[in-house]
Amino acid sequence: MSSSENSLPSNLACIVEKFKRRSDPKKSYEQLLWYAKKLSEMPENFKIETNQVKGCVSKVYISADLKDDKVWYQGDSDAQLVKGLVALLIEGLNGLTPQEILEVNPDFIEDTGLKVSLTPSRANGFYNIFQLMKKKALAFQLGKSI
Repeated sequence: MSSSENSLPSNLACIVEKFKRRSDPKKSYEQLLWYAKKLSEMPENFKIETNQVKGCVSKVYISADLKDDKVWYQGDSDAQLVKGLVALLIEGLNGLTPQEILEVNPDFIEDTGLKVSLTPSRANGFYNIFQLMKKKALAFQLGKSI
C-alpha cells in the first residue's frame, strides 16, 4: 500500500485497490467503461458553463451539492473513457465533507496504474476534473455559493 493510499477515503481506496488488481491495461479500460455505464444521468440543466471542466478535449461537466455537510457530485462527459474517470471520482468522493475532499491528493491515480495507459490529454483532463471537484468543495467550505 502506498502512502497516498493510506490517507485515501475508504470508497476511493477501494476503487484504487480494484484497479491495482488489473495488470492488463485493457482490463483497466474495461473497468473505466463499466464505471461510465454505471454513472447516473446528469440533468441537462446542470450542463452549464460554471460546471464545465476547462482544459479537457471532451466536454465534461461536474456539479456539486452540499447536503448535511457532505458533498454530492454529478457529472457527465461526451467521451466514454473520460466519463469513466468522472464516475470513478464521483464514486470515490461523494458523501465526504469538503475538508475530506480537499485533503485528497490526486497522486492516487498513479496507484491505480491508469496514468501509464492514459493519453497525456486524458491524464491532464483527469487532473482538471479533480481540481474542479476540489474547487467546488472549497467553495462549500468557505460558505460561498457555486
